[in-house]
Amino acid sequence: MILGDPRSGRGKTGPETTIDEVFRRAAALRPDAIAISDPLDRETFTDGAPHRLTFAQADRIVTAIAVRLRKLGMQTDAVIGIQLPNTAECVLTILGVLRAGMIAMPLPLLWRRADAAFALNQVGAKAIITASRIGDADHCELAMQIAADVFPVRYVCGFGESLPDGVVPLDDLMAGAAGEPLPEFARTGNPAAHVALVTWDVTPDGPIAVARNHTETIAGGVTALLEGSLGPDTRLLACCAMTSFAGLSMALTPWLLAGGTLSLHHAFSADTFDLQCRLDRCDAVAVPATLAPRLAEAGLLNHPELKSVLALWRTPERLAQSATWQHATARLVDIMAFGETAVLGSRRDVVGRPDPLPAGEVMVPRGSAHAVLLAEVARTMAGTLALRGPMVPKHAFPPGAERLNIPHLKADPHGFVDTRYACRHDAGSDTFTVTAPPPGLVTVGGYRFVLSELEQVASRAGNGVALTALPDAVAGHRLAGIAEEVEEVRATLIGIGVNPLLAEAFRDRRPKAA
Repeated sequence: MILGDPRSGRGKTGPETTIDEVFRRAAALRPDAIAISDPLDRETFTDGAPHRLTFAQADRIVTAIAVRLRKLGMQTDAVIGIQLPNTAECVLTILGVLRAGMIAMPLPLLWRRADAAFALNQVGAKAIITASRIGDADHCELAMQIAADVFPVRYVCGFGESLPDGVVPLDDLMAGAAGEPLPEFARTGNPAAHVALVTWDVTPDGPIAVARNHTETIAGGVTALLEGSLGPDTRLLACCAMTSFAGLSMALTPWLLAGGTLSLHHAFSADTFDLQCRLDRCDAVAVPATLAPRLAEAGLLNHPELKSVLALWRTPERLAQSATWQHATARLVDIMAFGETAVLGSRRDVVGRPDPLPAGEVMVPRGSAHAVLLAEVARTMAGTLALRGPMVPKHAFPPGAERLNIPHLKADPHGFVDTRYACRHDAGSDTFTVTAPPPGLVTVGGYRFVLSELEQVASRAGNGVALTALPDAVAGHRLAGIAEEVEEVRATLIGIGVNPLLAEAFRDRRPKAA
């Protein structure tokens, strides 16, 4: 599926390298090198012992997943929903879906029945791939309930133990044994111009599907790759879930481009993080920006091999006020996420201060004679930041969404997408500073919400229910709910199938009696 002009042919749409070809190249060059290392505490949040896979093993599993999807009858360009934790299965499933000529759609882990059903139905997804257990939630059972609500979904596939009846098991594919070859399938035009991934953004207009082709997706990893100086032997520990463009650009795509080792970390455990860094001898880590100074203060970034800390700012308006980075050996790379539109960033300067965002062209790595164009930055008449460039999507999804009365991605005639982040033009310099998030949105960890919609959902749980968002130094915001019977409200919201962050806002905060 090529968005825009369906007649786009070879040589007309830029580079022709697909994500699968980048992975195949790495597997051919370093077949016996370790490609993916699972979280050491994997068994605490999902089924199965930790995997440690070479590129050759990973390549065979990717093919096996692609073959399984094709044998189920999935067609080229079918959208496949993926809801998996930060484990090898997540990486391999995304690559397997792409190798099968289909479109991968990662879903946030805390999305439950309401959000996931809406997203899958909106794009006509044909299958869901998930795990039997992620934390305390039975995601396979949840996926079966969602599939009953969403007519286009034909199959639910699952990794793990004790799968519900009707779920297609995938654990057998993780053995990595050579299996059937992938059947040939037709593809017209430039293969890299076809849609590869769909992620979901939350805007003041509502949730929108954001589709990227292979070239745009690969471009997302360039900042982390070049500013972080990631090379073929890089051992990258990624703590960011690959359920958003930012998460993919901090983990999957820089790893693919570098061809090194990807060590995965799910959620956060300081002890496990420290142990993984030491055992895998990681020389780069990707973490939420608010964690980076805390990790440094706790001595968890003092490993001798560690050279780069990639810090993901999901609240880019806070970067300008961040503390000066003080570390003897590890350089800090600030990467700002503007929803699902783009990620931009640079290394801290020599005294540890964040580098301003240049107006006009953004080149990476900054200050290099061999820098490449990453994006173009402009300020709209409304005083908001607009972006265009190799990673910025340009077209609504699914095709024809712009003609329907549903929220969709909008680019202006020059290809700029308004991020709705307020910004100011810095006096005396040709730079911008991001000053405020899009109006009406709150960010809780990696999740964005429209506050008015949260309030409407909360009101369904009963009269006298109130909800507010409070500033939080780590998560951006935290939700706080007020009700006479908070446990009843919480149970009602869980029954509706809302994000657990909303349900957990209503809990009894009174101190327990001694």
